[in-house]
Amino acid sequence: MSRIAIIGSCITRDLWPNLGEAPADLLYLCRTSLPSLLATAAPGLKVRRTPPAGLRPRPHAAVVADLRKQALAELVAHRPTHIIFDFIDERFDLIRTPKTVVTHSWELETSGYIRQQAFEDRRIVPRLSAACDLMWRDALGELAMLLRATPLGDARLILHASSWARTYLDADGATRAFDPEIELLPGRNASITAHNALLDRYQRAFEDSLAPAVVRAAPERVQGDVRHRWGLSPFHYGPDYYAQVRDQLAALGV
Repeated sequence: MSRIAIIGSCITRDLWPNLGEAPADLLYLCRTSLPSLLATAAPGLKVRRTPPAGLRPRPHAAVVADLRKQALAELVAHRPTHIIFDFIDERFDLIRTPKTVVTHSWELETSGYIRQQAFEDRRIVPRLSAACDLMWRDALGELAMLLRATPLGDARLILHASSWARTYLDADGATRAFDPEIELLPGRNASITAHNALLDRYQRAFEDSLAPAVVRAAPERVQGDVRHRWGLSPFHYGPDYYAQVRDQLAALGV
């Protein structure tokens, strides 16, 4: 029986809420980046058992996993037969301290953990910077070595390749264009063109390094939908997108 792990975002997890029940053995790791995934935990960090105000349990669990660096241990323990990667969550800046690297997500801000002493000497590494690109490629090399050195090397690697949509369907089914920049986090805008170029570089590097199977929706299906369960976004697509990717995954035994 397949045991599926996702290291990515809602574009992969939402395949099942949109199209049917999720696999029985599914591990979903999100709100992380390869450099953060492979970093060590910051000493002295204190996290809550229950979510702070403003966070639901699952988003809180995701940010705690990123801070405590639990994801890789969970992944190895899961013993997946298939690991699906997508890089849509690789849109956030990184936070670097002398001891760790974490993902600068909305959940991290909302949790308040960013204000702890463990992050006193933090600096922001902008996602589109050359420094972030170097950190990401170094982490990709570490990931390749990790996969070879653990039972994860037996899993089928799958890349769910995608991009941010430039258009969306409104409530009447008419096609509309997204603004060239969207508000990624309060007060922080992001260019659709720049982030699609980044995704293209990441995806090509991942293919070159790890030779995964690749699933990808046709370009005309990469379209946002105002009726998406999580609301309008360049990476909240219409049902045809998920159906096509789901069929490709099924052909790979997922």
